Parts: sequence; structure tokens; C-alpha cells
Amino acid sequence: MEPAPLSSLQEEGEGEPAAAGEDSSAFSAAAVPPRPATHQSLHKYAPLDWSAYFDEERRVAIPDTDDVFNVYTAGSEGPVVFCLHGGGYSGLSFALAASHMKDKARVVAMDLRGHGKSTTSNDLDLSIETLTNDVIAVIRTMYGASPPAIILVGHSMGGSVAVHVAARKEIRNLHGLVVIDVVEGTAMASLVHMQKILSNRAQHFPSIEKAIEWSVKGGPLRNIESARVSIPSTLKYDESRECYTYRTSLEQTEKYWKGWYEGLSDKFLSCPVQKILLLAGTDRLDRALTIGQMQGKFQMVVVRHTGHAIQEDVPEEFASHILNFISRNKIGPNGVEIPGLIKKWGH
Repeated sequence: MEPAPLSSLQEEGEGEPAAAGEDSSAFSAAAVPPRPATHQSLHKYAPLDWSAYFDEERRVAIPDTDDVFNVYTAGSEGPVVFCLHGGGYSGLSFALAASHMKDKARVVAMDLRGHGKSTTSNDLDLSIETLTNDVIAVIRTMYGASPPAIILVGHSMGGSVAVHVAARKEIRNLHGLVVIDVVEGTAMASLVHMQKILSNRAQHFPSIEKAIEWSVKGGPLRNIESARVSIPSTLKYDESRECYTYRTSLEQTEKYWKGWYEGLSDKFLSCPVQKILLLAGTDRLDRALTIGQMQGKFQMVVVRHTGHAIQEDVPEEFASHILNFISRNKIGPNGVEIPGLIKKWGH
């Protein structure tokens, strides 16, 4: 789970402050619990199935490895909006937004390594290099050598992964990069608080409903419907304690945290595609991004009245920003569309 908009590394905490809750979602937890909740709770917090928002769930097996990534897809027309969740979240973090985008774009949201239903040979290896290689492998496995036009979208930790993937210039036909509420300066400054944030959040839940209730009352989310879809995938059932706990052990991945965010601003600015940075607050920009924004190197949008997980808290507004980005940059299903000409970029 994750706290309020911390736009840095605290993805999974809960919280609010830029140093304490924003990136709590940088981490995320995911994995459909092996058994249903046994305690009855208010219907208000009952889990909702992904199929009301996405069209299909796929298992993408990476050739010559034991890694199998769970991927949710929606839509059949337009460019591919490839979504990467924050630490401790799952692909279902984009469920509501996908339902608002799928008429005009193909939405793909994968469960990253160690999250959701994805299974790998080492679920604790959340190094930026491994996460970046995973995403490139999934895209290549799904689309081969001639992928459709792709816009990478990443939240918090997933935003860092999206930037690293784009910077590698290995994805052909990549036309856009959308980063959600993560800035190097804020993230790096918050790293020292991350273990405390993680340890201070609720750790065990008697039922899935109670976990959903906590996520919106004391945790990182503000949208009950989104929490009902996404939170179950961030949990697992602990047989010995007879309760639910987090699928992703973010506390055990501390050695990778610095690598997620170090050098991120310069890398983001250097990516050779159209870029947009969505922030939950105006106090997030570091020096490099402030200069870059003044020079017009990327578009910045401040989404108000939302927590760190912008795509979950205000999914309809988030979707409109993505679709406007696609329309403004004339990105069609195969590339940039100019009257009388279709331009296909290969990076």
C-alpha cells in the first residue's frame, strides 16, 4: 500500500507528507489472496473483481527463464498505454483509469516482480536494472520486433522504472513517457524515513475488507472503489497467523531503494520522447526538473485534491490527462500520425 502523495520513495507507507507518505506507494503489494476473507464486513469495503475494468488477464512467460508476469489488458484500438505501478501496489492500481481509457487506447498494466500474481526466480530482486529488464522482456514477448505505438506510464517506483526503460532506447516505437508523482530530490530525501513509514503502517488484517477499509481511512488511498479493486492483489494470507499481510516485503528490499531514484531527473530529461510529469503537489520539483520545465523539456500537470496514487484517487481525471497527451502529440496505433503521413519512430 502506500501513503499519500510523497512523490518520492515512500510508496507503500501511507501517509501524506512528502517525506512520509507520498511514496509509500513506491512500494506496493500484490497477489490475490489464496482464500477468501472469513470475516463479514460492511459491503462498502467488499472486494471488486478486475473483470469489470479490464478485458483480459494474461500470463506472459519470459523465454529461457522461470519468470511469468501477470498482465491486465483493456481496449482494442489506439496506441498502447503500458502502465507500471508503484512499490507495494499492483497492476490493478490502474483498473479504474483503464476503464476510462480503453475506448480510445489499449491499456496494459503488468504486475511487477514480487507484486501481484507475477512469479519469478527471485521476487526480492527489485533492483532498478532487474525491473527495467523485466519490463523490456514483457514488451518484447508480447509484441515481438514490431510493437504498436507505446506510451510508458509509471507511478512512483514504477515511474522510475518507466524512465529507465525509455532511457535504454531499446523499445521500438516508443512515443511517450508519463511519470506519476515521483521526483528524485523528494524521493532521495525521504529514503531515510522509509523503514519507519513501513513499520508504522498497519501490518495484519483479519479480513480483506478490513485491509480495504484501512487503506482509505488510514492508508494511502482516497477512492474506495479503486481500493476495493486493487488492495486484494496487494495481500497474501498468512496461515500461521490466520490473517492477511502484504504480498510484497518492501522492508527487505532497502538495498535497492537508492538505485530507484538516484539520477532520475537527468535521466527523465534526456529521454528522447514526449514527456509529462503528473504531480500531487506543487512542492515536488527539484532543481534539475525546475530548470527543465522552464526550458519546456516536458509538460507538468499538478493534480489537486489527491494523494500519492493519482491514478487511483481521481481515475477519470487521470485518464483524461493521458488521452489528451496522446491526442496532442498525434499518437496513433502505429506511431505519430501527420496528415498524409504516418511517422513511425524506432528508438
